[in-house]
Amino acid sequence: MENQFKKSVHKRARVYSATPEDVDRMRPAQRQRPPQGSNSNFNNQSRRHKFVRPATKRVEAPLTLSDLKTRTAQPATSHPRPHSPVPMRQHAVHSHTTHHAAHGHSRPSSFERIARDGVKREKTEEKKKAIIPPLKDGDIRIIPLGGVEEVGKNMTILEYKGDIVIIDMGFQFPGEEVPGVDYIIPDISYLAERKDKIRGVFITHGHLDHIGGIPYMMDRIGNPPIYTRLMTAVLIKKRQSEFPNVPILNLQVIETNTTIPAGNLRVKFFNVTHTVPDSMGVIVETPYGNVIFAGDLKVDHIDQKVLPEEEATYDALSRQKNLLLMSDSTNTWRAGWSHSEHTIQQNLREIIRNVPGRLVMGTFASLLIRIIFVIKTAEEFGKKVVIDGRGMVTNVDIAKELGLIKTDSSVFITPEQIDDYPPNQVIIIATGAQGDEYSALMRMGTKAHRKIKLHKGDMVLLSSSIIPGNEKKIQILKDNLARQGAKIMDYRLADIHSSGHANADEAAWIYRKIRPRFFMPCHAGYYMLSMNAELAQSTGIPPENTIIPENGMVIEIQNEGTKLVSLKEKAGNDIIMVDGLGTGDVNEVVIRDRKTLAEEGVFMVVVVVDQRTGKILRSPDIVSRGLVYLKESQEMLKQSRIIVRKCVEQSLEGMHPLNLDYAKNSIRENLGKFLYKQTNKRPVILPVVIEI
Repeated sequence: MENQFKKSVHKRARVYSATPEDVDRMRPAQRQRPPQGSNSNFNNQSRRHKFVRPATKRVEAPLTLSDLKTRTAQPATSHPRPHSPVPMRQHAVHSHTTHHAAHGHSRPSSFERIARDGVKREKTEEKKKAIIPPLKDGDIRIIPLGGVEEVGKNMTILEYKGDIVIIDMGFQFPGEEVPGVDYIIPDISYLAERKDKIRGVFITHGHLDHIGGIPYMMDRIGNPPIYTRLMTAVLIKKRQSEFPNVPILNLQVIETNTTIPAGNLRVKFFNVTHTVPDSMGVIVETPYGNVIFAGDLKVDHIDQKVLPEEEATYDALSRQKNLLLMSDSTNTWRAGWSHSEHTIQQNLREIIRNVPGRLVMGTFASLLIRIIFVIKTAEEFGKKVVIDGRGMVTNVDIAKELGLIKTDSSVFITPEQIDDYPPNQVIIIATGAQGDEYSALMRMGTKAHRKIKLHKGDMVLLSSSIIPGNEKKIQILKDNLARQGAKIMDYRLADIHSSGHANADEAAWIYRKIRPRFFMPCHAGYYMLSMNAELAQSTGIPPENTIIPENGMVIEIQNEGTKLVSLKEKAGNDIIMVDGLGTGDVNEVVIRDRKTLAEEGVFMVVVVVDQRTGKILRSPDIVSRGLVYLKESQEMLKQSRIIVRKCVEQSLEGMHPLNLDYAKNSIRENLGKFLYKQTNKRPVILPVVIEI
């Protein structure tokens, strides 16, 4: 989905180690008391669990376009294979990060399976993986690594005769099922094992669900060239500047008339209509026809009459031999045509012209086409524009530098200058229409914004749809805005927002134009994928020629392009979680601990014992958070100390040397049972036993 750039949080690298007894503390197993003189610590030294946090951020030079503009890809020139002995290109895009790779337990859907089963991860080397048979000569292999059965982390690969091309490298924003995790990215173990075959990465457009995974994955797959259009290239470069310690990207700027040789394949492009400029579809030419990755798209129309430019694009595609179409499923379950962006712009134009007071428009920072229109319209009516919100400021600056915004600089004013102009002459374009806690619009609503204060009579336009799951946050935002006297208008009250994804009738129009032999829906949950497959079948594509994919499914076009099959083996559909800037080491234990801490609390006991006798030297200290209010639970604390004293002294009686791990386990077992009886909760119990 459309998302604004998020500020990365960078911390110095630290490695925390915990013994198996520590990481298993929520459900400690019954252990037999070891014989006197034994020491169980020898088993722990080779079984340490590590949790890696990110490295320090390095400040990079300001964004420039000279390097991108001088690196436009040449249509007739092929790039070298990865690792070929050629010098580094002079103009490269700098980007940095630290990678930590691991792979988890296979599942069909990221969030559904996490919510149902929790995060069940194992080290790759410790589990048996199905061996994927080698690709037969002449067959085409397609593997969606992300973006199906879910919204986000879009990434698909195509393999033919030893050559691999990658389409998009996005990430997914996690839900409450995985606390503390920043992003989820595709499992690229299949590519990491075949990185010498990768000929290039092709990015359809600049939304984070299509480019967000680049900093975390490129180094692991050999840093192949990235091909995309100028706007997307600048957005990639801007995001990369936030990451330290990643090798230089080989970023190539192309246009839709460019052809890129990729080994035995040729890659071409075509314009698509979406909410961000320079969006495109990707065509991979094979001996049996085109494999088309449409990306995110809709049809540009006015009152369901397709515009001539759009007709010309799809007429050209209809004259070609099209083998397979992969198309966006986000809105194809909705009947009819989506609202035309031209209609939305006309409605916004009337609002801007007639609004009696200040106008505050909240929208996605990536919805640049609409933002540019509002700025141009403001100039037309002699109004001033304030841009607020980090992502919004960044994207507007990029649009200015690319020449997409050509208004006079006097149109823009700072928040400090708002009171210098009449209210009906000021337009504020801000982030936060989804109710994000620290967004510009939410800070205005809670009166926490240092420079912008809302007044009675201000009109707030929420020019975006509601992302599922954000309903409560948006309602809180509306309540806060209404308390300050603002008038609120959203897409349900007026046509002020149009999605960037095609509805059913638009998609059917595209399918009838392209007329592919095979069809595969993508970019949505399973229900939406199935609805899109049925839609494609209604346009004349046989049911046996459509396939509903799963993440990691190995799909092949065999028999010289006449047969579409899926293999039983999977190419990696594990959940790879990003915590800060590190990846792969956020495993089952870490997530389980976080959820337990949030739901059950923590109970910490500190005990000092005599190393000669094993007797407790003083009353145990107890610290608890999130379980009970200690000042009102003195009797429970008294009983807890008695249990701890009994556990320690009985377990260490007559033992030389002292086995402190055995004492800790006894505390966890007995104290855990007592606390559950008292509170009906199972807190994380952290016993600390100190010898003196």
